Amino acid sequence: MTKILLYALFCTSIAANAQQNLSKYVKPIIGTQKMGHTYPGATVPFGAVQLSPETDTISYELNGKYNGDVYKYCAGYKYEDKTIVGFSHTHFSGTGHSDLGDFLIMPTQGKLQLNPGTASDAKSGFRSAFSHKNEVAKAGYYKVKLDDDNILAELTATKRVGMHQYTFPKSDQSHIILDLMSGIYNYEEKNVWTYVRVVNDTLITGYRQTNGWARTRTVYFALSFSKPFINYGQKNHDAKQPYRGFWGKFDQSKNFPEIAGKQIRMYFDFKTEEQEKIKIKLALSPVSQENAVKNMQTEIPGWNFNAIREQAEKDWDNELSKIVVNAKEEDKVNFYTAMYHAFISPTTYSDVNGQYKGLDQNVHEAKGFNNYTTFSLWDTYRALHPFFNIIQPSRNNDMVKSMMAHYDQSALKMLPIWSHYANDNWCMSGYHSVSVVADAVIKGVYNGDPEAALQACIATANHRNYEGIGLYIDKGYIPAEKSGVSISNTLEYAYDDWCIAQLAKKINKQDIYNEYLKRSGNWENNFDPSSGFMRARMEDGSFQKKFDTMSTHGQGFIEGNSWNYSFFVPQDPSLLMQRMGGKKKFAEKLDTLFTMHLPDEFFADTEDITREGIIGGYVHGNEPAHHVAYLYNWADQPWKTQSRVRMILKMQYGPTPDGLGGNDDCGQMSAWYIFSSLGFYPVAPGSDEYAIGSPAIKSATLKLENGKTFNIEAINQGDENVYVSKVLLNGNPLKRLTLKHDEIIKGGKLTFYMSAKPTKFK
Repeated sequence: MTKILLYALFCTSIAANAQQNLSKYVKPIIGTQKMGHTYPGATVPFGAVQLSPETDTISYELNGKYNGDVYKYCAGYKYEDKTIVGFSHTHFSGTGHSDLGDFLIMPTQGKLQLNPGTASDAKSGFRSAFSHKNEVAKAGYYKVKLDDDNILAELTATKRVGMHQYTFPKSDQSHIILDLMSGIYNYEEKNVWTYVRVVNDTLITGYRQTNGWARTRTVYFALSFSKPFINYGQKNHDAKQPYRGFWGKFDQSKNFPEIAGKQIRMYFDFKTEEQEKIKIKLALSPVSQENAVKNMQTEIPGWNFNAIREQAEKDWDNELSKIVVNAKEEDKVNFYTAMYHAFISPTTYSDVNGQYKGLDQNVHEAKGFNNYTTFSLWDTYRALHPFFNIIQPSRNNDMVKSMMAHYDQSALKMLPIWSHYANDNWCMSGYHSVSVVADAVIKGVYNGDPEAALQACIATANHRNYEGIGLYIDKGYIPAEKSGVSISNTLEYAYDDWCIAQLAKKINKQDIYNEYLKRSGNWENNFDPSSGFMRARMEDGSFQKKFDTMSTHGQGFIEGNSWNYSFFVPQDPSLLMQRMGGKKKFAEKLDTLFTMHLPDEFFADTEDITREGIIGGYVHGNEPAHHVAYLYNWADQPWKTQSRVRMILKMQYGPTPDGLGGNDDCGQMSAWYIFSSLGFYPVAPGSDEYAIGSPAIKSATLKLENGKTFNIEAINQGDENVYVSKVLLNGNPLKRLTLKHDEIIKGGKLTFYMSAKPTKFK
């Protein structure tokens, strides 16, 4: 009996350890080719540092105009490229516009070169050729051989510090380049100012200010070498200015300890022995050089690269183990890489002492919460933040508090639209922070003042001079003459207003509930009954005569067309279905969407959609239709939801560099995958219900923050068995096509019985 018990304990221990090694399934290289716009470098969950390679120096501007090629470099790295320019410390994951790419470092040896050279001739500058055969990308770790200089580069990170380890050949001419000019979506005047102070022969501090997507962004840094440099210097590429002061009295090009300008590259010289390792720590701060030093001293006090790498892996294992799935190996790679991408953003935006720079450009202290930035809300309100409300509720609580702090510091008194680094960049449509705030309050995640949250939502929704809100309030729609994205904004404002109504209802504000519920019906003002589509409306109330359901240009939509946006009424699919002619016609229209053929002209006016991200006319590579496959449930044809969802999972996600059908958009595409793989999806955040789909895993255990577990089992699940014949919740039949949030959070078991034949299990 004792032997049996010991064996059982041994097996249990093995199983527990196996669960904690889930980072082995993470492949950060997924999404780095084509449209995914992810990066392969080192970061930790929600970290402020994203230390990753840049593979070219494409400018945002070409001959005074937008350079379309820059779009391919939103994450700095393009899998198809053959050279690496260096390794910078800040990156967005999966976006369709960009910024950042701060403090690029590149190790070289031989003759010093202070220009990056060209992709066609790597040896013309400090960049180097590389091969994917000599490249390793893991959760929290990146390694690559720089072929031209015979240097092995390794990267890892903590929350606020990037750590480099470079293995050099024997050389009297080894160099570390610090490129303070480099950046993503760069242009000649983007760097407003750069300052560097050489404190001693191992410590450098400074900052740079940029004017890009974030127009007033300042990032401070502290850089420490594991070995003293012999010499250092800089090259200033600033254009000549009428006033230059009297700094010309010094030779500032070599061994000068205080450097300032706009276009600066620095170098640090070393002598190295064969296989000698030079390590670098570079810490970031939104507040000061002093805080950057403190961040470094706190998070990486020593020089043990492997220990930091191992801790980064443990950090990822800790987060990934919140969901343990049983699935095919390929599906585990997709699932845990999706979790990895979902847990990159939003990013930490405060120092170890709690200080951060606010929207008012003053220094604040985050008291009682961790401050976050990188809120790609047009994307992430749909599934990422709802996913956090289940798996990361404390973090999402802090994220909502960060949004409320943003509101308090805003001169305009608005919640964030798309914010990063103490700036709102105002990208995309809607005011979707209200969806995130409302969803968190309604689901009991936000522990702040719900009345204050409601008032912040109302103030944002009534900022009349922001993108047609005044017209929307007065007329119930935005006239096409006044906005090129009139329909998108009207539809998205209407959904957001519904969220405000639900929040008001939650805290018993009936008058506000009634007002915003009425506003949430404004989508009908853009619905054309004669065509059954959403259509731009003119100021005189007539519909725009030029109407093309396929086109993404000139029709009133942002990143979509009428075929996809006409289904964007997540707050009331039943009424939309009624307006479209009832259940049968609604389902037939959905069928047409998924089976039509889009002509090549569809892609002519959009850079963020390619055929890889499309199934029929359904655009999964962009967000507006992410809920659409689940709408068959409202038409009493849930088997079509089930088959469509499983088809999307197969066609739009894969364990390869080109494995994402579109921009991951700060984790939204990945969150869709996670929810849909588990068998349910939040069609309308702000509601406490999730639509039932078709699980693609055999089983899953969700380890909830409250100590309870929610187990999912899919009996007979397989590639052919995509249909749900029966669902049990805690052993009892679930006689509806929805799952409630409390039913998950209370813990329990959801059992799907899968079949190869469609069944109307409701």
